Amino acid sequence: MPEIHVDLAATPYSVTVERGILDSVGQRIKALGLSGKVAVISDETVAGFYADPALSSLESAGYQASLFTVPAGEASKSLSQVGELCSQMIQAGLDRSSFVVALGGGVVGDLAGFVASAYYRGIPFVQIPTTIVAQVDSAVGGKTGVNAPEGKNLIGAFHQPKAVFTDPETLGTLEDREFREGFAEVIKHAAIRDAAMLPRIHAAAAQDRATLGELIADNVAIKARIVEEDERETSGTRALLNFGHTIGHGIEASLPYGELLHGEAISLGIRAALWLSVTKCGLPQSQADQVLQALEAFKLPLVLPEKVDPATVLAKTATDKKFMGGTIKFVLLRSLGDAFVSSEITRQDLSEAIDQLQK
Repeated sequence: MPEIHVDLAATPYSVTVERGILDSVGQRIKALGLSGKVAVISDETVAGFYADPALSSLESAGYQASLFTVPAGEASKSLSQVGELCSQMIQAGLDRSSFVVALGGGVVGDLAGFVASAYYRGIPFVQIPTTIVAQVDSAVGGKTGVNAPEGKNLIGAFHQPKAVFTDPETLGTLEDREFREGFAEVIKHAAIRDAAMLPRIHAAAAQDRATLGELIADNVAIKARIVEEDERETSGTRALLNFGHTIGHGIEASLPYGELLHGEAISLGIRAALWLSVTKCGLPQSQADQVLQALEAFKLPLVLPEKVDPATVLAKTATDKKFMGGTIKFVLLRSLGDAFVSSEITRQDLSEAIDQLQK
């Protein structure tokens, strides 16, 4: 399978999707020219499956690698966890010549990447994503960060990885719910850039997980092209990747972390964004239904849980990064594959969209 290149002027890198690649990451990282001690950051669940082969591969390539684990789950994306990891790395003797390997899903990648961006004012890092969310989305593009009590990903930095090594075989150890939630991001990519991908997504629901490499690579290519156009989200192109995320993040932040997985909240956010797209800019309902059917194929939620207060969702949504100077920047679809950023959505529109999720 070909590598996907992320051609950024200052920090270009490649994403390699290959079955069994975990066993050779040491030599592949060596080929990048990275040296020094290695901090492998993972969570307790992923480490139980994949830390040993990753450490063995690094050590066989001549690296001195240390494993640092955090509790699994969104609650680990915190400033306190960043401080704890940095202290542990200092005590283990890692310095400015060291680098980080993020081994895990989106939480680990965001957290480890932010640690790398801040440690000794910035050291390199490599992504080894092990979930669908991370493989198709969060491991690519250089957004790193942690959550604040007020909302998701409000504290962070742009810090591009040196490389991304994706092994579809790691998907085999995911619980069904965690596997399915990742497809909210895959469906998002199809909605904003490649409607022809939707039938393939439906077929993926019945595929052997380890054979999903081509679909993963195609999603990475979508993300890579958008990041190349707008690395730091200044022109508006990269904001298209936020389709479903404005209200989705508000829903996620309205519950204790973990009650709804990220992709489950984004599924609800996508439904709200589709409703606004139909009512505000003429997206045909038949096209909206295609996206909803794809979400249903992966058993992703489309109705707001009863315990979620719509007023709280609206309040949390208003603190999201996608509000600029009090103006709502909301991603809508004119048609499948044709997304744009609208400044015409009001707080009342958001409130009505959230209310629709109760039906």
